[in-house]
Amino acid sequence: MRSILKSSNSLILLITLFTLITTASFAEASYKIEINHLLNYVKNTKCLYERNGDKHSGIDAHKHISKKYKYFENDIQSAEDFIRLSATQSTVSGRKYHIICPDEKRVESGKWLLKELYRYRSITH
Repeated sequence: MRSILKSSNSLILLITLFTLITTASFAEASYKIEINHLLNYVKNTKCLYERNGDKHSGIDAHKHISKKYKYFENDIQSAEDFIRLSATQSTVSGRKYHIICPDEKRVESGKWLLKELYRYRSITH
């Protein structure tokens, strides 16, 4: 009887560990998919990305943000971390980045990206 209980407990433990590992892997994959979506959103925008007073195309902004993402990658555990660390302000000057879209008010890049992240989540979850 004890051997059956030990086997049952071992099986339950293995199933629990597998579930936790699978869930953690899925969560990591999920936020990385969101980050890739946001990077493509920046790359394909017709809006201008303003950094330290200079205006940049989406393609140039994508390159810059991608470099910052690689630099901060170990500190990023969510799409929100990505936005906060890689796409909202200059690490040198501390000045916030802004988005300038045709016929719209200038907006902070963090707010612009969060709005897109929430829209994306609403259609994918």
